[in-house]
Amino acid sequence: MTRLGTIRFRLHIAVLFLSVLFLILPAVTARASVAIQDVKSSKGVDAWLVEDYSVPIIAIRFVFDGGSTQDPPGKEGLANLMTGLFDEGAGNLDSEAFQIRLDDVGAEMSFDERRDGTYGSMRMLAERKDEAFDLLRLAITQPRFDQAPIDRIRAQILSGIIAGENDPDTIAQTKWAEAIYGAHPYARSDQGTRQSIATITPDDLRAFHKANFARSGLHVAVVGAIDAETLKQKLDLLFGDLPEKQQLKPVADIDPRLAQHVEVNYALPQTSLQLAYPGVKRDAPDFFAAALMNEILGGGTFTSRLFSEVREKRGLAYSVNSSLINQDHADALIITTATRSDRAAQTLGIVRDVVKRMAEEGPTEEELAATKKYMIGAYAINNLNSSSAIAATLVELQVDKLGIDYMQRRTAYINGVTLDQVKAAAKKLLSAEPAIMVVGPKLGEVANGG
Repeated sequence: MTRLGTIRFRLHIAVLFLSVLFLILPAVTARASVAIQDVKSSKGVDAWLVEDYSVPIIAIRFVFDGGSTQDPPGKEGLANLMTGLFDEGAGNLDSEAFQIRLDDVGAEMSFDERRDGTYGSMRMLAERKDEAFDLLRLAITQPRFDQAPIDRIRAQILSGIIAGENDPDTIAQTKWAEAIYGAHPYARSDQGTRQSIATITPDDLRAFHKANFARSGLHVAVVGAIDAETLKQKLDLLFGDLPEKQQLKPVADIDPRLAQHVEVNYALPQTSLQLAYPGVKRDAPDFFAAALMNEILGGGTFTSRLFSEVREKRGLAYSVNSSLINQDHADALIITTATRSDRAAQTLGIVRDVVKRMAEEGPTEEELAATKKYMIGAYAINNLNSSSAIAATLVELQVDKLGIDYMQRRTAYINGVTLDQVKAAAKKLLSAEPAIMVVGPKLGEVANGG
């Protein structure tokens, strides 16, 4: 939602940015070696801090373990609804008063949920940090969950659900999740259903907040113009009075169900294709071998084998890519593309041929060397190009339990991977029969007007 405060904040940032642009750009690629401090407050709240005074801005990013997988049966969409309400009143400030105060401070605050976590963030001017942190404290510790905002945000979510009921891609992703994950919480829509969101009450929201917003499942990163001693005080202010232990229900690990064909047939001029193969856990010994293989297969947008064979040589699709998907309870390698419906069967065949060749032969030495160089060099550009990006990256490193010195160790991990290890990862992940989803006319048929 765009607010006056966001506009004011961005005007401040635009002026500051222009004045320091040429000072910052040379340092961007060096940020991978930036000093990260492990800060612990007097109440035991941990955070990773990167002090940066080049621009007087502070960015904070945090996550509580447990996202939409914690929605109770029949209350699907609860976490999603809750994250839309943190700026709709807190403490003694109702929705309007809270948002006016946020505008006056000129800070940006946001919350969002994912399957395995509930995320929050704020960007603020350093000179207004006391006021901004106090508003964030209210949102985190004393959300009001008043009925009027609940009804308004619920109505917005309901509009999205209704629209999705007539959208082929939304319908397809729902069927895909159900086919891949069965009765697991990963199969459920984060938004919920018409029926489930209608049943959510203020008491449900308060119970969810109490169970999830606790220090045992908290990960925090802060980047910007703030020192460690000041941050310790702010950490206690924001999180120190939360319960110590989360009350999360257990979620089982699951292997995606492969070797199946899911069709969602519509008379469309373009057909979407999605393939799922086994994945690899983030902490597995062969993770970097798999990551390098994936980059060569389809992760490197303009240099990958899939891009070369599907787009450059044959012009079958505008884009085609593969991704390693890591979640707390499931992992997969996913390939996606879209093509003209009368060429969908051909495109699928080419994709499967490229995968088969990779599984059987693996990459070349030249491909591996070039990909290592790219993955090492692109990390800072892709992950450390702003204070918010750095904070987000540090939080994910905490969630993945990779350690505060991971960025210093990462290059050695990549360079240490051998060609034989990458070939083994390719064979391990890509030899399986994939799950395949087709969204469009039946393969070989042409949509009306296509």
